[in-house]
Amino acid sequence: MVMPPIKATKQMKKLMEDHFLGLAKAKEEGNPKVAWCTSVGPAELLHAMGFDVYFPENHGAMLGATRMATDLIPEAVAAGYSPEICSYLTSDVGSYLAGQTPLTRAYGLESVPRADVLVFNNNQCREVQDWFMFYAREWDVPLVGINNPRVIHEVKESHVADVKSQMHDMIPVLEQVSGNKFDIDRFREVVGLSKQCTIRWRKVLEGAAHHPSPMTFFDHCIHMAPAVVLRGKQEAVDYYDLLLAEIDQMVQDQVAAVPGEQVRLYWDGMPVWGRLRMLSELLNELQAPIVSSTYCNSWIFDALDERDPFDSMARAALELFNVRDDDFKEGYVKEWVERCGVAGIIFHDAKTCPYNTNSRFAMPQRLSQELGLPTLVINGDLNDLRFFSDEQAKTNIEAFVEQLLEQAA
Repeated sequence: MVMPPIKATKQMKKLMEDHFLGLAKAKEEGNPKVAWCTSVGPAELLHAMGFDVYFPENHGAMLGATRMATDLIPEAVAAGYSPEICSYLTSDVGSYLAGQTPLTRAYGLESVPRADVLVFNNNQCREVQDWFMFYAREWDVPLVGINNPRVIHEVKESHVADVKSQMHDMIPVLEQVSGNKFDIDRFREVVGLSKQCTIRWRKVLEGAAHHPSPMTFFDHCIHMAPAVVLRGKQEAVDYYDLLLAEIDQMVQDQVAAVPGEQVRLYWDGMPVWGRLRMLSELLNELQAPIVSSTYCNSWIFDALDERDPFDSMARAALELFNVRDDDFKEGYVKEWVERCGVAGIIFHDAKTCPYNTNSRFAMPQRLSQELGLPTLVINGDLNDLRFFSDEQAKTNIEAFVEQLLEQAA
């Protein structure tokens, strides 16, 4: 049984089209300036400074989802980049070198928008600074960023002070590039909008705790787009109000994203972008929805507070799952597993993404023992499909779900 599409998807697609066309217009007219930002970088500061903000990790996901990545990665490898580093990086750099982008087919754009400044936070991934450095050299534009503390259990004031000072250090460069002076009131306004966005995104993800779940991980991977590229804007807040109203109605009507759901799963790690449809269809057939994930929760920023924007943005960056130690991560997964009534956990070991892979140091075994739940590790990658076997993944997932059903019987 195929469920009807989520109605809000049409509005989400329109927002994304407007986002990319707006970036292209900015480059044509030269104002506002365009800043590139990592997905969980200081986008609020950039919006407050008057930049249009572009997120190349979003482009990386598009390269993976359209399966262009596998053909473009060799272009970056030929230029000297290892095939074992982040495949977002290699597919994006390969896209640039080959002059090919999924934005052409989607929106009629010839290329990604050229950056006037590149801004990173390496909390999500250390390799983003190497990625951005390629373009800083290519275009001779400024690169500024935050080197975030890592492997943190408790966020301390010293950590917050460190990140805050690095944010403050960016401002003179951003003022020079944008031509705008920093305005604390505008900054507070943008952080307030991001806070409203993240509150709503959390509610979207928490909606999956309902039985039956109205959405799955695969829906979340699509509908998180405004939280990634439009946070800090009213459009993102309005979109999630629309989506939440639809989810509330689905819950009221007992609409199931996966009809007849039998066992509920948790996904840890990156999506396999080029195989989202295959995995979604497989789990639908098995009546085993993935109702929660580590990845989509990356855009929950509970710490944001417009009353103290620098402090709260620093805390939000430091509270990110990827920044924390294994004890914290295991407690976090446990919380969402219990909240959503999960029967088993799938870990994706992404070959080129060690920073978003949590299965390599016995975490599945520890969680399985603590929670009494089976775990499964599947090998693959976020973008490079040479590391993913359809048949092996299918066989392993089918056997895993069969095991869970036997335990539940």
